[in-house]
Amino acid sequence: MKPKITLKEVNYENYDDLIDLRVRVDQRDYVASNIYSLAEAYAVVASKGYALPFGIYLGDKPVGFLMIGYCPDLEYAQKAFDEDEEIPDFVPGSYDLWRFMIDKKYQRRGYGSEALKLALDLIKTKPLGEAEYCWLSYEPGNEVARKLYRSFGFEEKELPRGWDEVPAVMKL
Repeated sequence: MKPKITLKEVNYENYDDLIDLRVRVDQRDYVASNIYSLAEAYAVVASKGYALPFGIYLGDKPVGFLMIGYCPDLEYAQKAFDEDEEIPDFVPGSYDLWRFMIDKKYQRRGYGSEALKLALDLIKTKPLGEAEYCWLSYEPGNEVARKLYRSFGFEEKELPRGWDEVPAVMKL
């Protein structure tokens, strides 16, 4: 039987394996490193914020990483965004797919699609609170991400003031 993709919460036993995962050289500008993402998740949670980091696994083998965020209201968003960044209407009361990567050795096998489906299924249970939307953003030149997110129903929005990534939104 073929192993299936699962999401496992990041913990003391698996964080080292997730830090070792890498995207291709030509993709490095598209996503923060996993070590940076884990540090960011720790800082957000330590500040009473919301971050859910997960390893993406094929059986017992880590093949990727994703992180889900939650923004309960405008006050929270104002703390999370820089002063020069516009906070679009879809952000307060939303989940966001904050980070998403598949290791270079496991790309182009459908694992990203499977992991994205699992992440969205989890988000739809609203584990951190009520929300109307799920959103994400990606670098304008990342056509692979754009196609993947569109195939799941994410709709691109206009680039907000101060943003350099394209936002895409789906109604939950």
